[in-house]
Amino acid sequence: MKRSVLALLALALPTFVFAAQVQNAPRAEGAKVTGFRAEFLANLDEVQGKITDLANAVPAEKYGWRPAPDVRSISEVFMHVAGGNYFLATFVGTQPPADMPKDLEKITDKAKVVAELKRSFDHIRAVVAKTSDADLEKKVKVFGNDTTYRGVFMTMLSHLHEHLGQSIAYARSNGVVPPWSR
Repeated sequence: MKRSVLALLALALPTFVFAAQVQNAPRAEGAKVTGFRAEFLANLDEVQGKITDLANAVPAEKYGWRPAPDVRSISEVFMHVAGGNYFLATFVGTQPPADMPKDLEKITDKAKVVAELKRSFDHIRAVVAKTSDADLEKKVKVFGNDTTYRGVFMTMLSHLHEHLGQSIAYARSNGVVPPWSR
């Protein structure tokens, strides 16, 4: 019986942790962010933490490493993530910052890469904060397909998780264990 209770608690713990993250999600203009936007922000916090931790864990001298010719290097992947954060927000009517560097993927300095990643995640947070629950249902075309603002936000998360997986493979190919796996 004791083992059953412990097993049940172990299975339930992630649900309680996620619920706490959602309840503590950032608030937009003093209002409590709930529902989809709170869930989005909790997921964004998790993926941003992992991408940022990995960007910090990879040695600066490995930022130019690429698995094959004509494939993005480590720094190019991280800058592609930042660029994607800015670009996908345009589908919900938010332009990138006016001072966004041109040719993001040419930034190779580790400190600048990490700083631009953070800035791009802050940009997404600002976009979500100014989006109302009603706006989530607004119709928009993305790459010729009909979707909603909610669909754009889901695409953002999909894109981030795709490149997190790619970055994990790149890091491990260079002997770097993701910090959360140690």
